[in-house]
Amino acid sequence: MAAHRKPRRRSAGGHTVRTAATIALAGAATATGFDGIGHAEPQLTPAQVKAKVDQLYQEAEAATEKYNGAKEKAEAAENRLDSLRDQAARRTEQLNEARDALGSIAAAQYRGGGLDPAVQLALTDDPDRYLDSAEFVERAGSRQATSVANVRRQLREIEQLRGAAHIELASLRSRQAELKRHKKTITGKLGAARRLMSQLPAEDRAVLGDDGDRASRAATSAREELTTPGTATTEAPNSRAAAAVSYAYAKLGSPYVWGATGPDAFDCSGLIQAAYRSAGVSLPRTTYAQIDAGRRVSRSELLPGDLVFFYSGISHVGLYIGNGQMIHAPNPSAPVRVAPIDQMPFAGATRVV
Repeated sequence: MAAHRKPRRRSAGGHTVRTAATIALAGAATATGFDGIGHAEPQLTPAQVKAKVDQLYQEAEAATEKYNGAKEKAEAAENRLDSLRDQAARRTEQLNEARDALGSIAAAQYRGGGLDPAVQLALTDDPDRYLDSAEFVERAGSRQATSVANVRRQLREIEQLRGAAHIELASLRSRQAELKRHKKTITGKLGAARRLMSQLPAEDRAVLGDDGDRASRAATSAREELTTPGTATTEAPNSRAAAAVSYAYAKLGSPYVWGATGPDAFDCSGLIQAAYRSAGVSLPRTTYAQIDAGRRVSRSELLPGDLVFFYSGISHVGLYIGNGQMIHAPNPSAPVRVAPIDQMPFAGATRVV
């Protein structure tokens, strides 16, 4: 019977253990970090670690752009909610004034005993029904029908405003929950990248930092070139593009912070938005919206100031500066810097017009 079967034994050096170790490492590179399993892990070269870290950074940046989009929508919902609440407060104040005036008129026309209609109107839980009552209509008189209709209209408008505010509040809460999900994804992937890097000896981490050193040297050279005739900005298609390029040069060395739009730190789309904002141009917040913010141009048509986009999900953007180079905010491991546009999978380009 199956209950009496003995499990197959595998040696510690067998296929199962090796597979588990490989899966554990792969999970660290694609999810949120190591799971603490004590199996031996294959030794990775610095280049392999860099490839996995780059993948984690790219996935984190894709989540960052989703976070930026959700944040933008949450802020818009919050602004609409505040506006609706302000409108409702103003309409309520106007309604109270109209009800007071109508109650005074009814009181002046009131004949006989009973509670003053002005008091009844002020105390009733359902003012709309009270306004429809025969008693009030009789005492207010037909000549006050316009005033009664005005109060009734204001009541309807206030209810509509409150209904709209309720919808916006639900939208805001949904966006806030979405922000939390994206934030969790981002921090998880960045944490996994840090853990991968921390497992390397210091000398290997220094090798991976070589790209940053080369970028710094390229940035210095680019700054010097910018002050000479025939610079990138003079080749820009218009003065706004030239101003954006100048701004980006001035921000070389600024740290990457996801969700940041300057002036001292940026994520990739935040840098682009800030650069063109300095030139008097308002761009959308996210990469997948920025790509539609101008006229599409081919790679062969690129001019300084064009926006260059990368990856199939349009999750990264840089500012083209000429000679196959761009300025971009790469990821938390590197500051704003100059880099070749063939460093990542090219997805398209846009010229801001």
